[in-house]
Amino acid sequence: MFRSYGVAMPFDVARVRGLFPALGDGWVHLDAPAGMQIPEQVATAVATALRAPVSGPGGMFPSSQRGAAIVDAARRAMADLVGTDPAGVVLGPSAPVLLARLADSVGQDWLLGDEIVLSRLDTAANITPWQRAAQRTGATVRWAEVDIETCELPSWQYDELVSGRTRLVAVTAASSAVGTRPEVGKIAEQAREAGALVVVDATAAAPFLPLDADAMGADVVAVSASAWGGPPVAALAFREPRLLERLPSVALDPGARGAERLELGPHPHALLAGLIASVDYLAELDDAATGSRRERMLTSLGSVEAYQAGLLSHLIAELRDLVHIMVIGDAMRRVPVLAFTASGLKAFDVVEQLARAGVCAFADAGDHDVFAALGVGEVGGAVRVGLAHYTTGAEVDQLVRAAAVLP
Repeated sequence: MFRSYGVAMPFDVARVRGLFPALGDGWVHLDAPAGMQIPEQVATAVATALRAPVSGPGGMFPSSQRGAAIVDAARRAMADLVGTDPAGVVLGPSAPVLLARLADSVGQDWLLGDEIVLSRLDTAANITPWQRAAQRTGATVRWAEVDIETCELPSWQYDELVSGRTRLVAVTAASSAVGTRPEVGKIAEQAREAGALVVVDATAAAPFLPLDADAMGADVVAVSASAWGGPPVAALAFREPRLLERLPSVALDPGARGAERLELGPHPHALLAGLIASVDYLAELDDAATGSRRERMLTSLGSVEAYQAGLLSHLIAELRDLVHIMVIGDAMRRVPVLAFTASGLKAFDVVEQLARAGVCAFADAGDHDVFAALGVGEVGGAVRVGLAHYTTGAEVDQLVRAAAVLP
């Protein structure tokens, strides 16, 4: 039996595990922050599309029409995920690549004296492109800092950071390092009052939480499908599709319109077929969910959130009972991702010993992103783990047992 640790809503984790052939390898996969394993239906969709006749758009023959239908369906799938209009969905290889294109476009209108606001909680994907754009134009970068005790990103600091000169506010919906979920809605409200563009990287939140661009107040939401077991493709979802027509185009085609203005080269149709299947998978996590795909997804991710909240609470409590383990941060709102240190051990030595116990985890040297701001590198780095849709209570306990016997 898989234990639920007090979860009120039913979630059939045994059924979900049956969707993942990779879980038969005998390892405890707590490596979700680097991307979940691939469900069978996603792999099948990619393989089927590779075997089918598919060609570029614009032709009057079936294979061209099939390609155009796949692209259209992929936009609609990502719109269902984020709660936006399919016309505002830009497709690409990864969130970092798409955010870099967006920064190249948006930054063309910045002037000396303009300001942008970034956060120490974000990964390089939602920091570096904006820094480079600011350097090219002479814009000033202002930083929202992380509370070093809790790893919260206090929203009140944006009262001072955002001004009439602010052109952009970029923030994460959830940290893939420490799990913190900032109050994006409050941050976006302050940005909107200044007329600033709000860009939210929701990649780490998308596998675990129902997303709603309107509720977040985001002008643009970035997601990468590999985070929830999809193929290596991503999307930028614009809350207002007409914003795309006001941005300088970065497309190779001078006649590109709408979402195509931020897209380069031909689409990988097979991977987009897998993307569609991966969104369908999210909508089917709770087999009792009904209604449209968007409605089923909201129900399913709500069930996932409740199930994993119990697992995460148990994991954190058990690790904190170990005197030689320190869990980093104590955020009130979070996704099921955490980091910890082991007294007297470097993170790379810890993950090596966890691997001997059959547990997949990552070591971070602590010299970049939020860990650098927290000074984690000074204590030998941090161990990063994350729960997935298929994680069980028994697997959480296996990690705790392995951590308990660390020398």
